[in-house]
Amino acid sequence: MPEHSETIPISHLARAAYCPRQLYYARRDDDFTPPERVAAVRDLAFAYEDLRATSEEALADRPIEVSPATYRANLGALADREDYDALVDPDVRDAFLRGRDCHGIAHKLLGVTPDPGDATETTEETPPPTPTIVSPGTPPPRGVWEPQRVRAVAAAKALAWERGRAVPRALVEYPTHGIVRTVRLTTRNKSAYRRVLWTVRSMSGVPGRTDETSKCDACEYRQTCGTKTRSLKTLLGLG
Repeated sequence: MPEHSETIPISHLARAAYCPRQLYYARRDDDFTPPERVAAVRDLAFAYEDLRATSEEALADRPIEVSPATYRANLGALADREDYDALVDPDVRDAFLRGRDCHGIAHKLLGVTPDPGDATETTEETPPPTPTIVSPGTPPPRGVWEPQRVRAVAAAKALAWERGRAVPRALVEYPTHGIVRTVRLTTRNKSAYRRVLWTVRSMSGVPGRTDETSKCDACEYRQTCGTKTRSLKTLLGLG
């Protein structure tokens, strides 16, 4: 891929992975301010240890999306991870990363020094650093959703560019469920990232409408976009 003087925001890549047309409208309206609840959800990602000791009654008042009992069970499973201590007390919080092709925020960096200039010489035995992305949404049954997958790969590649070493994985946290998923930089995942990067760089004018109309119901631009969604009558074969 050729060098480019301008890097693309990682958040734009995530939008385009969901729907390029959504990114177009967000850019047009300069609409990238997250909903108010996002800050409260992200706070959960920095309070796992405290939340494990919180009563079910108190948990019910937090912005979680599962029952308090399920949430406590999920946090118990999370505590069994080898990287749990690092997730609870990350080396760096809200790190701005600038790579060759993209830039943006990793909500946590694990296994790094705060300043790249302070890093000791790394060897093959030194564990690689890991960026994490905090998602306010609901995780799929397995893995992560495509926008978060692209965002995680972008963060890993930006961190690798900054640190001058391979970053083989990133994490996606779903704190409303107490679940953390791993995204490895496999050939498939890197290909998905490159496709979205190409889509954003080649975007001129309004992109075509998506064929995956199931995404449209949750899109704030569904009225502006004009994508026709199937009615209940159509889905039932009555239309």
